Amino acid sequence: MTQNGITADDLLKFSFLQDPQLSPDGNWLVYVKRSINEEKKYQSSLYMMDLQTKEEFPFTKKDDKAVQPRFSPEGHTILFTSNRSGTQQIWKIASNGGEAEQLTYFKNGAADPIWSPDGKQVLCTVPLAENEVLLTEDDSEDDSKEAKPYVTSRLKYKADGEGLLNETHKHLILIDLDSGKGTKLTTGSYDHQQATFSPDGKRIAFVANRSKDPDYELISDIYELTLEDNQFTKLTDSDGVFTYPNYSPDGTTLSLLGHRREYKGATLTRVWTLDRATGNLTCLTGDWDVEANDVAINDMGTGVQGKGAVWSTENDALYVQASEKGYTNLYHVSLNKRIKTIVSGKRQIYAFSLDQQQKTAVIGVSDHETPGDFSLVSMADGKEEKLTYANQEWLQEKVLSVPEEINFEARDGSKLHGWVMKPIGYQEGTKYPLIVEIHGGPHAMYSHAFMHEFQVLAEKGYGVLYINPRGSHGYGQAFVDAVRGDYGGNDYHDIMDAVDYATKTCDWIDKDRLGVTGGSYGGFMTNWIVGHTNRFKAAVTQRSITNWLSFYGVSDIGYFFTEWELKADLIQDPDTLWKHSPLRYVKNVETPLLILHSEKDHRCPIEQGEQFYVALKQQQKPTRLVRFPEANHNLSRSGDPSLRISRLNEMIEWFEQYL
Repeated sequence: MTQNGITADDLLKFSFLQDPQLSPDGNWLVYVKRSINEEKKYQSSLYMMDLQTKEEFPFTKKDDKAVQPRFSPEGHTILFTSNRSGTQQIWKIASNGGEAEQLTYFKNGAADPIWSPDGKQVLCTVPLAENEVLLTEDDSEDDSKEAKPYVTSRLKYKADGEGLLNETHKHLILIDLDSGKGTKLTTGSYDHQQATFSPDGKRIAFVANRSKDPDYELISDIYELTLEDNQFTKLTDSDGVFTYPNYSPDGTTLSLLGHRREYKGATLTRVWTLDRATGNLTCLTGDWDVEANDVAINDMGTGVQGKGAVWSTENDALYVQASEKGYTNLYHVSLNKRIKTIVSGKRQIYAFSLDQQQKTAVIGVSDHETPGDFSLVSMADGKEEKLTYANQEWLQEKVLSVPEEINFEARDGSKLHGWVMKPIGYQEGTKYPLIVEIHGGPHAMYSHAFMHEFQVLAEKGYGVLYINPRGSHGYGQAFVDAVRGDYGGNDYHDIMDAVDYATKTCDWIDKDRLGVTGGSYGGFMTNWIVGHTNRFKAAVTQRSITNWLSFYGVSDIGYFFTEWELKADLIQDPDTLWKHSPLRYVKNVETPLLILHSEKDHRCPIEQGEQFYVALKQQQKPTRLVRFPEANHNLSRSGDPSLRISRLNEMIEWFEQYL
């Protein structure tokens, strides 16, 4: 039926490139290459590249999970995190190769290694209970496996990807490399993270929410710790969400990313500076209506912890990623608030690393035809040289569907933007079914990045339509905030207007064979759509929300997300929650609906899918429920490879049955 496009099983062939790190002299690149082994399990190892010869070679073993590589200040040693000893610990290895040496032996493991400027100390994070001392793996403790009840008095007692929280928090540990001794720097039932050293190595800045009850006060502050006397100073006023502190080269100022929650979770991330002497916070991008962050969606697992806003060596500007109109690029933001594009293009720049002199940068790039590769960039003129071709060899044998951009107006005149993909093997004059894809968030962004799922649908003979409806990032603060309090309103109309536009302008679309799918918020919208129109002949809802009343109490974020997004809460206004619940309209559903849900999803728990399934089944409506064991909310992006393939195959079989 089709040519040689990408299949669901081709997931097993991909290499996923993450976390590029340039050596201080700019001559070497170390990065994480993630792949799927013969047992269909993820493995990750470090790779090194000589940037003079462009020779690439594996640097650590493939049979363990090595991540977070970090060059020492002089470039002779690399720290990384690995589970090769059985628990996640920090390891070190000479940058010219050799055997890796285990650095930490903490009973609870360690992660997030950071070098001190003189290379004599390492900072890391270790999970510890409030009064728990720092123990090594050899320290004996009662490890009884006897079944015990789980007891909590916390409001937030579970988290997606973690399960029931075990009352530990991330604490900062300082390791002296000469003695190997680790010193606990932080205390209390708080998470301390995103730490960074001052240029003189005498202070550490970090992010924490040390409010009276962090479960209720959803803020993050910047703190500074003086190492000589272990004194804490709180640098922000608990009135916002501030993250990723970075010291200026002269040590007087911190750069931050964040906002003051003016629009709750829909507030644009801005670039800030914090004067350490005066405490003054200055927003550098207040007049730039752009999200200063990478929020582009792809299903290639390229996301890693960001760098924040990185200072120029001249102390007068910052380098930062930002997302706009479906692309994420790298920008130069000066202290006098001038913004210049460093590297542009219709793509997602998902990572970047600068050498010590900032003459070159390495960027991680994903576009419609590139799952993820690295390029070397000259900071002087922006010229690029591609460094890796991670998937090129086998992708050359495949036919890809290249998305075409569309721009159109919604019924109220709002400008909308998206893409449409033709099926593989497209022939002029033939009619094809169309699948509408709806992203989650809702405050995220479909982009010019590669999407395996969309290519799989195109290979099966489907066109694919995807847009950024209001609520999405990339189109300014008013647009991203427009969905709040209006779920199922104009966001629904945006999706339907996109279908109208596509079917009018693409004569190859068969109007009688339309399908729709989406996950998380996209699952909510899929449920909403089938309860409000019979236009689609088949639908697949994934990790969805069906009932805001129960979501409020069962989701790890329900108690605040519901109020933020619907502008109503269970206690004061349950009627509004029910009004926006797809379950309320389940009697209207005629569209055959496949329900896909992960059993360990704590973000949109499986009871949400179960409620919709039983309500449909009781009415003898065409439906099917597929449960994915041991999977969480991120199944489609980072879940077990076998389950990811099963998920895609379930979708395809459903659409083939009804379209």
